[in-house]
Amino acid sequence: MFGQLQVLQPAFSLESQSASNEVFLCMKATGIVFPQTSKVDTHATSTVAGVPATRVLGVPISTINMGVAVRTILDWVEHRNAQYVCVRDVHGIMRAQEDPPLMAIHHGAGLITPDGMPLAWTLKARGYRDAGRVCGADLVAALSRASVSVGTRHYLYGGKPGVAERMATTLTEKFPGLQVIGSSTPPFRALTPEEDEAVVAEISSMQPDVVWVGLSTPKQEYWMRDHVGRIPGATLIGIGAAFDFYAGDVKRAPRWMHSSGLEWLHRLISEPRRLWRRYLVLAPKFVILTLGSALHWKR
Repeated sequence: MFGQLQVLQPAFSLESQSASNEVFLCMKATGIVFPQTSKVDTHATSTVAGVPATRVLGVPISTINMGVAVRTILDWVEHRNAQYVCVRDVHGIMRAQEDPPLMAIHHGAGLITPDGMPLAWTLKARGYRDAGRVCGADLVAALSRASVSVGTRHYLYGGKPGVAERMATTLTEKFPGLQVIGSSTPPFRALTPEEDEAVVAEISSMQPDVVWVGLSTPKQEYWMRDHVGRIPGATLIGIGAAFDFYAGDVKRAPRWMHSSGLEWLHRLISEPRRLWRRYLVLAPKFVILTLGSALHWKR
C-alpha cells in the first residue's frame, strides 16, 4: 500500500534541497514513508505540514497515495494537529490561476491530494511511481474504514438540506462502529459573524477529530482557511461532490472509469449545464499550460 523508500535525489537548487530535508525530517518524525521520485524533480517542495509535494502550475500537489494520505491524517488526529486538506482536481488548479487568495490557501494546506487522474499521471511522469490518485469519495471510505478501530470522531458540514444526514446514515451502515458524531447544513447565503461563531461553538462542543466539508470549490477552501484551528485539534477536509455521492443524490461513475481517467465524462453527461466549462474549457487549458511548463523546464 505504501510507497517504497528510495534514496532522496540530489537537488540542483537550495529550494529543492530544503524541501528534501523537510521531507526527511517529516518521515523520520512520523514513521510515514512517502513515495519518492526516481528523477530529479525541479518542482519539488513541501506543504506547511512538511508533506512532500511537487508544484503543478504553482499548486503544491502532495506526492502521496491513499495509504499515505490516511496515515498522515490519522497522525494529525493522534497529535491534535489542526490542519486542512484540499482535495485537488484540474478545476481547482485552474481556478487558483485566476484567484490569488485561493492559490494562497493551497500553500497554507497541510495536504493537497491529487484528485483527478491528470494529476496522478503528472506525478507518475515526474518519477513518483508509488504515488496515486486520492479523490474525495475514496478518501472518505479509506479514512472511515481505518478510523473505526482507533475511534476517530467525524463531523459532516455542508451539502444541501438533508444531504449530510443521509451521508451519515450511509457511512455508519457501510462502516459499522464508525463514529459520526454530528452533521449540519449551512444556508446558501453567507453567515453573519454571530451565526458563524454559533456554528463553530456547536461543532467544537462535539470534539470532532475530522470535519468533512462539502461546500464546493472554492467556497469550502475559504471556509477551511478561516476555520482551521478554531475547532480545536480538528482536521478539515474539503470533499465537495462526495456528499452527494454518499447521500445517494448523484450516482458515481463505474469503477472502471475511475482508473481510466474517464470519470469526468460520466459527470459531464450527468450534469452538463453545471460542468461543461470545467471539462470542455478549463481541462484543455490545463493540458496546454502543463505541457508548456514541461517544455520550459527541459530547455
